[in-house]
Amino acid sequence: MIVREKFEDELHELSDKLVMLAKLAEQALNKAFTAFETQDHELALRVLEEDEQANMLEEEINDFALLLIAKQQPVAIDLRRIIVGIKIAADIERMADYGVNIAKASIRLGKNHHIIALDDLKKMHQIMIEMLNQSINAYAEEDVHIAKKIAKMDDEVDHLYGQCMKVLLRESSENFQQISQLSFIARHIERSADHATNIAENIYYLVRGRHLDLNK
Repeated sequence: MIVREKFEDELHELSDKLVMLAKLAEQALNKAFTAFETQDHELALRVLEEDEQANMLEEEINDFALLLIAKQQPVAIDLRRIIVGIKIAADIERMADYGVNIAKASIRLGKNHHIIALDDLKKMHQIMIEMLNQSINAYAEEDVHIAKKIAKMDDEVDHLYGQCMKVLLRESSENFQQISQLSFIARHIERSADHATNIAENIYYLVRGRHLDLNK
């Protein structure tokens, strides 16, 4: 019984580390978007500098999870919890990387006036952040209903992404540099939302023991 309790504590520790990684990713994405919106290059550079924290924590999670497998030799649902934890960590770390990419794009944009309204990009970003938070809640509570809601939110992000790209394609080629960087930012947000959806899929697998494609 004592061994089982210790194992449960270690599974909770794995969950806590994932929550911490998600917070780092959220901070990176929010800071990057703020840097883009306000043309704050110092803030953008700070996102680049802080990225190593997320990279190191993902490695720590992987090492911790592999040690749990080797030490405890878990089966069934416990093994799924650990494997899903590794997969979720990879998706969250990739979202943090997209924060870095947005920060880099904001630096490349310089201080020029934005050629389009940022409303759709703002909405995309807000929904994507909510998807990240909801996916972590779904993981902590092992709630497939929350996971399914995330897929619907992803559809909204995809719709806004399509609208944003249509607006950019109508812009003059004279603004090619800004068009390309704004396109990259939109794409980075859209891909971040896809990774949140991946997390939701893994939660479904964790709870139900079978895969569900929420990106259809």
